[in-house]
Amino acid sequence: MPSTQARVARVADHLAAAGCAPRVIDRETHVHIEAEMPDDLSAAAFDSLTAALAAADWWGVVTGSKRGRAVWAAVDKQDPVAAEAATGRDRQP
Repeated sequence: MPSTQARVARVADHLAAAGCAPRVIDRETHVHIEAEMPDDLSAAAFDSLTAALAAADWWGVVTGSKRGRAVWAAVDKQDPVAAEAATGRDRQP
């Protein structure tokens, strides 16, 4: 599994390729990446946006803010295998 920094860089790079200006915020348990979304996304930009979200552990889209639409993604600092074991996700069907 790639390091946290490598995963954060991947998310930020994909957001930049989608035409967004990502901001990276280091938090205690995770790294938060956020960016305003352009009004119009080309097919290639949309692909980059979805690739960014797929590389994150969790994500969301906010609409209706004063700045328009925004997207955020988070990368957990904990080892993914340990995180799944701690939450019991590895036991779900």
